[in-house]
Amino acid sequence: MKVVVLGGGGLTGRGAVRQLAAGVVFEEIVVADVDRRLADAAAGAAGSHARPAPLDVRDRSSTEALLRGAAAVVNATPYELNVEVMGAALDARVPYLDFGGLFHTTRRQLALDRSFREAGVLAIPGLGQVPGISNVLAMAAAERLEAVTSIVLRDGWRDLRVGDPRPSFTWSPTTFLDEMVRPAVVFEDGGYREQPPLSGAEEYDFAPPVGRTTVYRTLHSEPATLPESLKEKGLRHCEWKEGGPGIELLRDLGRLGLGSDRPVDVHGVPVVPREFTAALLRRENLLGPPEGAVVDDWEVLDIELRGSAGGRPAVVHAVARFPPWPAWHLAATGYAVGTAGAVGAEMIARGEIRGVGVIPPERCVPTAAFRRELSRRGIETAIVPPEAPLPPR
Repeated sequence: MKVVVLGGGGLTGRGAVRQLAAGVVFEEIVVADVDRRLADAAAGAAGSHARPAPLDVRDRSSTEALLRGAAAVVNATPYELNVEVMGAALDARVPYLDFGGLFHTTRRQLALDRSFREAGVLAIPGLGQVPGISNVLAMAAAERLEAVTSIVLRDGWRDLRVGDPRPSFTWSPTTFLDEMVRPAVVFEDGGYREQPPLSGAEEYDFAPPVGRTTVYRTLHSEPATLPESLKEKGLRHCEWKEGGPGIELLRDLGRLGLGSDRPVDVHGVPVVPREFTAALLRRENLLGPPEGAVVDDWEVLDIELRGSAGGRPAVVHAVARFPPWPAWHLAATGYAVGTAGAVGAEMIARGEIRGVGVIPPERCVPTAAFRRELSRRGIETAIVPPEAPLPPR
């Protein structure tokens, strides 16, 4: 079978390519990227089953032609292209998944449900790390409760490198900047409310090695789907918070307007700040772990659900710990996002994830099988209680 990874040369796409190449489900892995050099590098590192394909996904007919005959497509391109790529997958009748739509794009993707159902095609918006693993774990934890009134998703990270001051971006810098400057959307009392970006600061104790970290509200995709998925459980509150080293730098870059899509005149030439920022970071080799650096960053997700069980108030935590993958020179985020997408594509191809229409991951991904596949690849998860907390690292 064939699988196509769009944006396969990027920070998260190449993680998916390596995982897919390490498996036995797909005989052909197409690594498509607008940058031919990145596609060549990712395919070359993955081995003989992978082949590069230069592609600009904004070319709808070329994208559709490349997807035809594939068992699945993993969309690792920037989230603002999700709806366009979904259209090509629909035309090609290929099951689709991506790594998240930063709430508003996710909502637009959900509106395509009828078209996908009528065509008999499955599309899963947000089957990466967060969203993705986060959604599946939240649903698994909710099954422990008779009622769920509140879900707070917190994500923290820590870089354990010593003596290496070089900054780097382990996720799309433009997406990060959007999270820093756009209002966070919180589900509260049965409706959505906007909150200032990076508001609601709190200190939180994550599982080791992250430990105590300040987290803030940012715009994210989980609140776009979990309230509807858990409506029958009585969910009234859902929000996302994140934090770790470097978030203040991201906040300041966003406040300076470097994530803006409004052109600025520079000596008579219109320059889009977010495009300039991305190009500058590429030139300075700040996308992904620095060359020659020892990769040793970690990320922990802690989802707190409050509700009731047995007629009494109850609290359940769903926790995941994401390791770096030095053998592939991948930071924790790139490894976890790519791994989740690869596992999802394999489960679709094996018939373990079924359905038609646009379905959030919490409604279609079998929890036990998904967690087993993550564990085999070094990603630990726990639902506490009844399971034990994650052990120290």
